[in-house]
Amino acid sequence: MPGEGEVDPSAWVGRTEDATDVLGSTPARALAATLDLGEPLDVGAVLPPLWHWLYLLPLAPTSTLGPDGHPSRGGFLPPIDLERRMWAGGRLRFERDLHLGEEVRRRSRIEAVTPKEGKAGPMVFVRVWHEVSTPAGIAIEEEQDIVYVHKPDLFRSPPADPLPPVAWEHEVPIDPVLLFRFSALTFNAHRIHYDAPYSTQVEHYPGLVVHGPLQAVLLMQAARRHRPAGRPASFSFRASRPLFGSQPCTVAGVRSSDGGDELFTANPDRDVAMRAQVTWA
Repeated sequence: MPGEGEVDPSAWVGRTEDATDVLGSTPARALAATLDLGEPLDVGAVLPPLWHWLYLLPLAPTSTLGPDGHPSRGGFLPPIDLERRMWAGGRLRFERDLHLGEEVRRRSRIEAVTPKEGKAGPMVFVRVWHEVSTPAGIAIEEEQDIVYVHKPDLFRSPPADPLPPVAWEHEVPIDPVLLFRFSALTFNAHRIHYDAPYSTQVEHYPGLVVHGPLQAVLLMQAARRHRPAGRPASFSFRASRPLFGSQPCTVAGVRSSDGGDELFTANPDRDVAMRAQVTWA
């Protein structure tokens, strides 16, 4: 519960925010170059799934950023008094394709603010709903799970979670340049992704941290390579351990009983970092 004079984060439930943007080709072409993809991405082309994360970005002025690079608390997201903020997972439903050159609108709403007690202490989960639409109608419905925790004095690796048997897997090289470019493309100034001294000395990680959304994009791209004729209907993902830069990442998948795919990222020890599921239209 908040102390005297403090704001109750649960008062943010129901808060809404609208944003508009145009799906210009440059951000998409820049991400394709970053990931060494050869997709033709001129105006009119279909925007690859999940790449809407390059658009509709909150453009926080530099003067409003906190010491970690995140925007100061208490704008659209609630002012939770825990130092570390992470995008823990999400669920998306794809209703129609987005095309480069289209104007898009996003409506956002804080759905829930849920305090919990974990092994490392207090946690607060914030669930955010988004609806992305064009003049033709709704294109994407999305829920994001954001978790706030205290910053530990020492990094403790989560328990082992071995990669299960899979039908295919690829190794993806990860380095600081990739992390920096993805941070720039998503206007993400969180310093754990590009500032190694900050990540190791202040946040106490072993190295630079690989973005959760980058892992999700890598999983979706790999799934599409293995289903070249498929159109995703839904995608969900959940991060369970951090991945670190300057290490290769394993991207893997296997067909699920419902006809979709179970997807995984894993570290060099083959411990799962992210699990995802995709269904196909």
